[in-house]
Amino acid sequence: MAPKTKPNFNIVAIVQNGRLGFEALILAASLRANDPDFAGRLILAEPLPGPLWSGDDPRLPPGPLRERLAELGAEFLPFESRVFGAPYPQGNKIEALTALPEAPFLFLDTDTLITGAVSALAFDFARPSASMRREGTWPQPELYGPGYAETWKSLYDHFGLEFETTLDLSQPDEYWKRYLYFNAGWFFHESPRAFGTRYLAIAKEINDNRPEALICQEIYPWLDQIALPLVVHGFGGGRPGPELAALDGSGRADEASCHYRTLPLLYARESDRAVAALEAVALAKENRRLLRDWPQLKHMVYLNGGRKARALFDREALPRREQMIRNTLRREGLWLR
Repeated sequence: MAPKTKPNFNIVAIVQNGRLGFEALILAASLRANDPDFAGRLILAEPLPGPLWSGDDPRLPPGPLRERLAELGAEFLPFESRVFGAPYPQGNKIEALTALPEAPFLFLDTDTLITGAVSALAFDFARPSASMRREGTWPQPELYGPGYAETWKSLYDHFGLEFETTLDLSQPDEYWKRYLYFNAGWFFHESPRAFGTRYLAIAKEINDNRPEALICQEIYPWLDQIALPLVVHGFGGGRPGPELAALDGSGRADEASCHYRTLPLLYARESDRAVAALEAVALAKENRRLLRDWPQLKHMVYLNGGRKARALFDREALPRREQMIRNTLRREGLWLR
């Protein structure tokens, strides 16, 4: 029997005018530098102008940045915003999926740095999964209100999905980690159209007709992360196995990607490998001439603000909550968006 080969897959991220254009350059350049064997397509999906964008054109304009992304092999794919648009830009990742070519895909938030061979990971695209690098941001149970179990079960019941098999029984009852909850910074499946169609339908239903147990819960900006476990579970997926740990593996020897969120957070808490990968991209002449127009990167990389931020923290003993890191960076004048 011939050895089983890993399927080629596409990587998709969202690009728009502004910060996301610079982040897309870091993503594309780090992919080419650190995973040269990636054989799929790098697709940058961009929303078309329309009524949900209040007359603004959200697309990355023609010019050197767009040309550099094309040089790096990125393909631009337009899509229409029919449900979310400017009021909830996180919805871009949902609405873009059905515009993708029908092939296995890995979605990455644009603020992702490739630090290793993503193409070498053992994805099972028939069993979708998503990032476990998250905090207990949703739900926030109120005193005398529905708890974690009642809130999540109401959603599974609403969509006709089985709830009990989603539980991590190694975690105590009413502790947030017991319940299937992802960071939507990465997720994958074999069919972007099937996944995207269901993702949009579930997100829209939660937005428009949420179960009674959610009445006191704030769903923004968490809607994408509330809907995602329901979509993943509905397609027979679940928590990622150890074979995908490198996608959330800051500091691991096999680290493959880093969802850094903001550059101050990258310098504060991520691995030496991630910092080196960022700086290699940022200091390359063909990228530097473009990235110096991004104030956050200019301050953190070119003016050494990142090194000052890094010196504030011990990566082996970081604060437990991200907010504590942010507060320290703000106090030192190093929190930039």
